[in-house]
Amino acid sequence: MTRHKIIIEANSKNANYWKDLWNYRGLFYFLSWRDVLVRYKQTVIGVLWSVLRPLITIVIFTVVFNKLGDFSADGGVPYAIMVCAGMLPWQFFSNAFSESANSLIANSNLLTKVYFPRLIVPASSVIVSIIDFFISFIILIGLFIFYQYSPGWKIIYLPVFLLLATITAMGSGLFISALNVKYRDFRYIIPFIVQFGLYVSPVGFSSSMVYGSEKIPMAVKYIYSMNPMVGVIDGFRWAILGGQVNLFMPGFIISVFVSLFLLFYGIYYFRKTERGFADII
Repeated sequence: MTRHKIIIEANSKNANYWKDLWNYRGLFYFLSWRDVLVRYKQTVIGVLWSVLRPLITIVIFTVVFNKLGDFSADGGVPYAIMVCAGMLPWQFFSNAFSESANSLIANSNLLTKVYFPRLIVPASSVIVSIIDFFISFIILIGLFIFYQYSPGWKIIYLPVFLLLATITAMGSGLFISALNVKYRDFRYIIPFIVQFGLYVSPVGFSSSMVYGSEKIPMAVKYIYSMNPMVGVIDGFRWAILGGQVNLFMPGFIISVFVSLFLLFYGIYYFRKTERGFADII
């Protein structure tokens, strides 16, 4: 007769947590697919909304900054293409961040009924934003055709900067989603963060206006680089516009470091507070 021993070790739950993420991958697929269906099935214009929203914003930015504000793009690139190369990653980040930050509250009934790694909920909400990004990419292709512009070989690095945008959105989304469970007023702060981030990120303007200005102190330039979306957007433009855009490497490295810090700290704080979600929510 075989005897079995049950050994209870400290922190064994933490050790098996990442295995549980893989074991519950079916739930991740289900939640992702459910969010996709809800996003596109229960809308009047469906998939077109993923195109119209960034397109309208691009038109407004082009008229306000380029026509009225006399802003220009680097290297003679059409201004609309430069704005689009910044709007697409920003739209992806803002959607992914907002959805993941509110995901735990939106799935509160699920959290109180069954155990599973709670990290799956905000992670699955990012999938819809990735699909939105690829649909919105049609706008950039249309602008290429309209302006007869051909991107260079550097566009092959675009998935790298999409991954960086995902890391930024995931890290900040995990942190805010955990705070949102305990402090419900954070749901009012999320739209403000997104709106404020749009103005301080190089969506309607080029980072060369900041890094290339002699009137702006170097300390301010480094503070500007601490916005993780600066590195993401500059990277997108570098990949799409090729040699017309030069990366300010010190600022880019700072942005990448901040993105990675957000991811690791977001996971740390989420895991630290996760065990109390079911009781608080």
